[in-house]
Amino acid sequence: MSQSITMDYPLAHLDVAEFIPHRAPMILIDSLLEHQTDTLLTDVYISSQSAYFDPVTQSVPNYVGIEYMAQSIAALAGIEAKAKQEPIKIGFLLGTRKLKLDVKAYKHGEHYHTRVTRLYQEDSGLAVFDCQILHNNEVVAQANVNVFQPQDTQAYISDSIQGQEEEK
Repeated sequence: MSQSITMDYPLAHLDVAEFIPHRAPMILIDSLLEHQTDTLLTDVYISSQSAYFDPVTQSVPNYVGIEYMAQSIAALAGIEAKAKQEPIKIGFLLGTRKLKLDVKAYKHGEHYHTRVTRLYQEDSGLAVFDCQILHNNEVVAQANVNVFQPQDTQAYISDSIQGQEEEK
């Protein structure tokens, strides 16, 4: 069912904001490139307008790549939700494993592609993704990213706050 989005519309012409719960200026990925079941490829173009751009180094620090990965995961979830005619839900980045950053920064004027592939997902909303950031088809960052997307975000947040208050 999710394939219909990629077959009906060229992904690169779709607005990323329609698929993720983030809003400007915190939308860090620029476009959706390729979608297959459990996998999405996105693009980031580094410009002086990019979030976290450092004008001194003319780059974005490498650690921002974790957010490129997380937003690409969110976009995949958004594509899947839209295909099912469901609302876009908020998810939470729980952590990473096997994080490897092979570049110190993402350079001005360059495109970077982020590929996210679902490795595992529980009915509870817990999932693990294999993520890679590529520059000129060479892997420059990679990680396994653990995320959680509760069925009812508001209830989850309320329960978390209530639990913290009870601990005090």
